[in-house]
Amino acid sequence: MSPLTPQDSDFESRIRQSFSRQGAMTTLGAELTDVKPGRVVIELRHHEALTQHHGYLHAGMLTTIVDNACGYAASSLMAADSEVVTVEFKVNFIAPAKAPRYRAVGSIVRAGRTLTVCSGEVLALTAEGEQPVATMLATMMAVSP
Repeated sequence: MSPLTPQDSDFESRIRQSFSRQGAMTTLGAELTDVKPGRVVIELRHHEALTQHHGYLHAGMLTTIVDNACGYAASSLMAADSEVVTVEFKVNFIAPAKAPRYRAVGSIVRAGRTLTVCSGEVLALTAEGEQPVATMLATMMAVSP
């Protein structure tokens, strides 16, 4: 099996259904915009209710969407009866987050039977283009329901 070959041929539907059940993503107004084997994209509009005291999107919001993107990227290669949990991550915030929209991209670095290492990036989407605002390195674990 190739490292980016899904074990579940219906992985996209499974991920989209799971995403739709996440109250946190609904509360934030996040959208699942792309699901591929080993790569998932989640987008979020800037909203004043999600900002910190300087008016930037709060670090917790950025972390939430990129953690989910990484988790679903890992899940895309797992068996249909597996679930995923985050066991570790590190985030670097590299620019202020004050843009109309953000794109979190989660990608697999290495997929194992139990642990999967992912990289994540959050991009600020502006009229001038995309600017990285955060990066993540995360470890996800496959668990039985």
